[in-house]
Amino acid sequence: MNKIFRLRGKRRLEFGGKTLVMGILNFTPDSFSDGGKYFNRDAAMVHAAQMIEYGADVIDLGAESTRPGATPISVDEELARLKKVLPSIRKLGVPISIDTYKPEVAEKVLMRGANIINDVHGLEDSRMIDVAKKFNAPVIVMHNEKCSDGNIIDDIKKFFRRTLANCAAKKFNTARIIFDPGIGFGKTTAEDLEIVRRLDELKTLDGQEITLMIGLSRKSFIGKTLGLRIDERDEATGALCVHAISKGVDLVRVHNAKMISRMCLTTDKLIKEA
Repeated sequence: MNKIFRLRGKRRLEFGGKTLVMGILNFTPDSFSDGGKYFNRDAAMVHAAQMIEYGADVIDLGAESTRPGATPISVDEELARLKKVLPSIRKLGVPISIDTYKPEVAEKVLMRGANIINDVHGLEDSRMIDVAKKFNAPVIVMHNEKCSDGNIIDDIKKFFRRTLANCAAKKFNTARIIFDPGIGFGKTTAEDLEIVRRLDELKTLDGQEITLMIGLSRKSFIGKTLGLRIDERDEATGALCVHAISKGVDLVRVHNAKMISRMCLTTDKLIKEA
């Protein structure tokens, strides 16, 4: 059964049919994947338009690098960057996810037309729940913790349960949550691989199916496993996304929208239309 997320601005996301592709737009000077290649309004606009042409269903816009070890920036600086590019991206006609862990940023950007919150700190600041509730915005909640009990899948499930309880306590509609197991954040390479192998175990929680996103694109565990530079990891990313779809993932977050969209479409034909 398909699940439809209705969004502000008469847009929507539909899960359960085709695998959705989220195209990454790093409007930062220090992205691990592109080194600031799109830290220019015109370059960002062209890149976003290309990703949509190639099949991206959502644009994930971030103005602060969230890679482990990145230097944080202030709320004012993050908003100043987003102000330069958000109006142009809105005109492209697809939902926009705002990649931020700051409630103040999320609120301002949702007011200006973004549709989804992507919180890599996993609602660590509970005010983010209030922002999501205020706008009835879907929120992507990422596990960003070190494993505490030796079983990474059980650890992530405990985090998912805690998140659901915290959101329910604030009367936020938990059906609007998209979970992300957080590949590369607080985890060893072995744990990242274990998560990918066992994604199907994260698709259901206490008998209930959840909406699941995964960010595998060009991650360091690929480099450590295969000895590949960042600019050599797209084929491996695609293979991992194909595997993730077979395990029930609903949404993949990627840099190379052209390659991965085609691989997702092919995989959907084989798996979902059989």
